Amino acid sequence: MSRTRLERVRASLGIAQLALQQIEDDLRADDVDASELAAILRELQEDIAVPGGLFPALAQLVSTAARKAEQFEPYRDGVASCSLHEAATLITDNAGQRMTWAARALEPQGDDT
Repeated sequence: MSRTRLERVRASLGIAQLALQQIEDDLRADDVDASELAAILRELQEDIAVPGGLFPALAQLVSTAARKAEQFEPYRDGVASCSLHEAATLITDNAGQRMTWAARALEPQGDDT
């Protein structure tokens, strides 16, 4: 029997959680210095124009869900899709920007912009 879509999503989330736990474990290491922490933060939050980075990927996933929600909303009222679009924006514009600021504060010379 093939797995259902929801089962695949759950399995993928489990894999993502394991990967994030590994990153958290690395962050807890006693030998992490400010420079390395800044580099890790930059990896998590790359520029949205550059492929990669956790925050841009998460924002893209939420935006995809928003576009799908638009197809199901009665009378195009936008309640679900607007909430999802706003969440995607908050991920990149708010959380992502704060990660960038933190990385710059830890190691200003490591920032290429």
